[in-house]
Amino acid sequence: FGWMTGLTPADQAKRLNTPPQMGRGRGRGLPAERLAELHRRAADMRRNPTEPERRLWRHLSASQLEGCKFRRQSVIGASIADFYCPAARLVVEVDGDTHDAIKDHLRDDRLGAMGLRVVRASNHDVMTNIEGVLRTISEALRQADGPHPNPRIESRASIRPDGEGLDAVEAQRL
Repeated sequence: FGWMTGLTPADQAKRLNTPPQMGRGRGRGLPAERLAELHRRAADMRRNPTEPERRLWRHLSASQLEGCKFRRQSVIGASIADFYCPAARLVVEVDGDTHDAIKDHLRDDRLGAMGLRVVRASNHDVMTNIEGVLRTISEALRQADGPHPNPRIESRASIRPDGEGLDAVEAQRL
């Protein structure tokens, strides 16, 4: 379309009032306006995290936990995940007093239908038992399907079903 020259793909999508391509921005076919609003809200949430989210991020950032990279406030479908590890397909949610258990369950089901697993921790647990929260997340990461993107991480390589990354003797024991 020659008349759209100079427009960004996002502006073209808005102008044509068509949903973005499937999977683009993990918007899952949402209208461009809704997807843009989710991204704006996620950016605002990254700039203004709650204290429990800030504390948990100190342990998840820079691939500190099990060598896995996490993203903060990541748009997935019509939701914004507090923390998301794409390699393990794991969402970590920090729930405050305002969370609705029924809505959370429905959201978990939608994320599950996309092949994602959800781990939930309460604000109270993050503030008073961060070690327990990190153990729970670590266990979920270890149970992730498929190989770790960095095979040099021994703690993750030892659980690969094909035994790759293990010594021959260790692989035979499995």
